[in-house]
Amino acid sequence: MRTSSSTLRRTLATATAAGALLALTAIPGGTAYASQERGKQPATCEFRPTPDRPAARPVSIPKAKQKSHGTVDVRITTNYGPMVFRLDRELAPCAVGSLAHLAKADFYDMSQCFRLTDTARLGVLQCGDIYRQEEGGPGYEFDDEVNPSLTYPRGTIAMGNQGPGTNGSEFFVVHSFANISPNYTVMGHLVSGYDALDAIVAAGIADPDRDGPPASPVWISDVRVVGQRG
Repeated sequence: MRTSSSTLRRTLATATAAGALLALTAIPGGTAYASQERGKQPATCEFRPTPDRPAARPVSIPKAKQKSHGTVDVRITTNYGPMVFRLDRELAPCAVGSLAHLAKADFYDMSQCFRLTDTARLGVLQCGDIYRQEEGGPGYEFDDEVNPSLTYPRGTIAMGNQGPGTNGSEFFVVHSFANISPNYTVMGHLVSGYDALDAIVAAGIADPDRDGPPASPVWISDVRVVGQRG
């Protein structure tokens, strides 16, 4: 089939205009495109050594460049059963990269979750410290990855800290709700193992104020990266 040059020019002009309109509709002002491109670039993280708080177990400091897109599935095996979490690199690339790094180094293996709360304000299981509650970290710290819109619904896994910029190995899992300020880096959510989490809570807390050690010790036998996407 033959096409005249004038018809071809009109067709190309129409296609160009339609393409421009589609681009403007899909990505107003280029914002979405820029966001997607930024999401594909590595995040630069500052993992600062803490010589006053040396690593509780042998582990290196993670690399500064961390993936900023995709997800990481992590299985935490406890004496109550396994729990699998899906961590979002775009949400918290430094925190997710650090936790995956510690998991691969077996940092969390044979450690305890020293705190369980079940109050009107806070219902969480706190883990990740090696010696005791808030003691025994990885020998480094890094900044928060937070924003004012963060919430902590049931199943959330987030970093614990002792103030701004003090993230290390400590994390918590929300078993009911957490009515707290958005000062804690959210990494992802629980995708399977709610039965194990609920069994831990049902076993009780060794504190009349419902904020203390679990009545029956909670042991983590293994933390392992079991899947990655993106």
